[in-house]
Amino acid sequence: MRRALLAFALLLAACGGDDEAPATSDDAAPPLADAAASDAAAPPIADAAVPDAASPDAAFPDATPDASRPPPRPDRALIASEIGRFALRPFEETQLCAAWTLHNEAPLYVQRVRLANDGALHHSNWFVVPEAEYAGPDGLFRCSSRDFDEVRAAMRGTVLFAQSTQAAYEEQDLGEGVVVKIPPRHKVVVQVHLLNLAGSARETRLRLGLEAVHPTAVRTVVTPFRMTYQPIDVPPRSEARVTSECDMAASYERMARRPFDLKLYWLLPHYHSLGNHFRVEVVGGPRDGEVLLDVGEFDGEASGKAFRPAVDLTGARGLRLTCGYRNPRDERVEWGYGDGEMCDLLGFADSAVLMDAGVYLNPRVVGTQEGITYATGPCTVVTLPKNAAQTMPTPDEDAAPLNVPPSPLEPGELAGPPPCADTPPDAVADASPALGLLRRDMFLPSCSFNACHGPETPAAGLDLASAGLRERLLAHRPTGRTDLPLVAPGDPEGSWLYRKVSRCVPADGESHMPLNNPTLLDPALVARLRDWIAAGSPDD
Repeated sequence: MRRALLAFALLLAACGGDDEAPATSDDAAPPLADAAASDAAAPPIADAAVPDAASPDAAFPDATPDASRPPPRPDRALIASEIGRFALRPFEETQLCAAWTLHNEAPLYVQRVRLANDGALHHSNWFVVPEAEYAGPDGLFRCSSRDFDEVRAAMRGTVLFAQSTQAAYEEQDLGEGVVVKIPPRHKVVVQVHLLNLAGSARETRLRLGLEAVHPTAVRTVVTPFRMTYQPIDVPPRSEARVTSECDMAASYERMARRPFDLKLYWLLPHYHSLGNHFRVEVVGGPRDGEVLLDVGEFDGEASGKAFRPAVDLTGARGLRLTCGYRNPRDERVEWGYGDGEMCDLLGFADSAVLMDAGVYLNPRVVGTQEGITYATGPCTVVTLPKNAAQTMPTPDEDAAPLNVPPSPLEPGELAGPPPCADTPPDAVADASPALGLLRRDMFLPSCSFNACHGPETPAAGLDLASAGLRERLLAHRPTGRTDLPLVAPGDPEGSWLYRKVSRCVPADGESHMPLNNPTLLDPALVARLRDWIAAGSPDD
């Protein structure tokens, strides 16, 4: 049972290590490192013991839709908080935790989670736990100072949300009547991984909003589950794909003592900058082979997918998870944090039990096709009883007014960024228009952070991070809808690069850069690029 609890993390792992050291250090201890090691040295994990048949309701609380429930009230409320402000040194990478006590005297039924940050937030995993867990004041804290553990958080409370890697604005909207339940007197706890790729200091803010609905509006309380493939091995300068086909039905039916009837409401993929393929398919039953999620090159965009109506897996055996990677490095890439890769899937479903499924041992190569090596391995499925507090609303809750705890932040703070506005033509540069400074302050943090124009898999073949930058900028042929050169020395308006970063719509059908930024970069920074081009695009 202990091994099962360790394996059951139910999260998309934050890309960092121990909070007392840089996330990429050799002695960093990622949250699941011990679990993965023990799995590798032990037989496949057995299912948790089946509860006593005389008391199934205690083990499997009722979160199933009930057609006899009263008609929904229109009540809903947004509770928001600033989780933290972070001051990052040049090139600093760190991991911190934060807490937000909700002071909710009654359960909250959260249909939508909204996240906003000002950049440099690589990833974050969110949980709700009883107020007594990880005792201490609200706000930021070193994770190790309170012995924070994501596994324990998932088991003592539930998973609330996981941020798509590097996304600045994101919503997890499960659909009308579909909610994550926060029991009374709970708090939000998050583990965040921060990364400042700029050669200058920067600050960022992290905000979270919870949109709660009246209990009468609740039709389904969802349960989190995870799939993973850990023995990733991509040889130098090659492509590889790994596949995990998991028979969830057998384990589910043994634990829940009812047919496999999972109904999917939300899926969120997780891999890193070398990822170029992420697919989830149904295995068995009337929907066999149906593709539920298909994501290509990693781009730093919000990537969660809601299903309305839910995908009914009744009659299926489980899910197939496939991840692909392109490795341009001279060394092999394996599962891990920092420069490693991952293949994780977080889901929310109407489910009778908690499930964690994945490949940890005995991978094998099954063939090579068109230069891509394919591997697979046996999938282990862990099933556990749900938290007994994860039930549908009671009649007393239905009859009461909507519970609205205090909101430390005005809802407008979560409204997202202002509308995009073109860079003013008279914007004044904030520093010398030197190419090296542009690389440090613009290209590295804003153009290569999301794996778009970094040295490993540069989008459109344009690497904005490596040495020899001027030559590449002058020689690169744009792939967009333009006849302009990327950089025309002496002519900013005739340079496609300047148009892309200074115009919200550079040309019909074209998006501005950075691609996943809803607004343009700071006008003073864009003015530096303009001045550098106007000066003839000199090298440093």
